[in-house]
Amino acid sequence: MEIIPAIDLINGQCVRLTEGDFAQQTTYDADPLAVAQRFEAAGVKRLHLVDLDGARAKRPVNLPVLERIARHTSLHIDFGGGLQSEDAVRQAFDAGARQITAGSIAVREPETVNGWLRAFGADRIIIGADYRDNHISINAWAEQSERTLREFVEGYLASGATTFICTDVSKDGKLQGPSLATYTELREQLPAARLIASGGVTTIADVEALAAVGMHGAIIGKAIYEGTITLEQLQPWL
Repeated sequence: MEIIPAIDLINGQCVRLTEGDFAQQTTYDADPLAVAQRFEAAGVKRLHLVDLDGARAKRPVNLPVLERIARHTSLHIDFGGGLQSEDAVRQAFDAGARQITAGSIAVREPETVNGWLRAFGADRIIIGADYRDNHISINAWAEQSERTLREFVEGYLASGATTFICTDVSKDGKLQGPSLATYTELREQLPAARLIASGGVTTIADVEALAAVGMHGAIIGKAIYEGTITLEQLQPWL
C-alpha cells in the first residue's frame, strides 16, 4: 500500500481544513516545499497536493508551488483543485504533476472528465470520490447527490478510469479513524478499482487496517502534522 502524505495549499501555505470547511483552517507551515522535502528525506515517494485557493477560484492558483516542489524534489505528485478544463490539466502537467485528481467536476461533468481519460490516459487521471453517508458529495461538500459511492466508482470504471481517491467527508481532518467498513465493502464489490483511502487516518493501526483491507494507497494529512502518526512509524511502507 502506498503512503501518500497530503499538502493542502491556501495563500501558498501548508494548511488543513476540517470537513472541507474554510472557516476551520489550521496553518502548519509557511513553506510547502520544506514540508515536501521533509517527506522525501523520510523516504516518501508520493505527494497529494491540493490547491484549495484553486478550488474556490475554479482555476489553478498555486501552480508556482507545484512547480517548485516538482523541481526541487523527485516526489510523484498528484495535483487537484480548480481543474475545470483540459487546458488547466495541461498546465498542471506542465508544472510538474505526474497525475491530477478530478474532484467535483467528475460529478458535475462526467463527459469532460471522460475526455481527459481519453486524452491523457487513465494512469494520469485520478477520480476523486468524495462521499458522506455512502452518497457522493457535491458543491464543496455542502450537498449530497443521489448517486452512491459504488455507482459513481462503477460508472468511471466502465469509462476506463482505474484509480479513485475515496474521501469520507464526515471524517476529513477530524482524526477519528477511516471508514474501514465502507472500504472493505467497496473492495469486495469492485476488485478492479485501485482505491486510495482519504479522511480520518489517525494512527499507525489505521494504516495497518487499511493495508489489510487491500487498499491501493492511504492519504495522510493532519495525522502527520499533529504527530499522531510519525514518519518513522511509516517506514515499513516506505
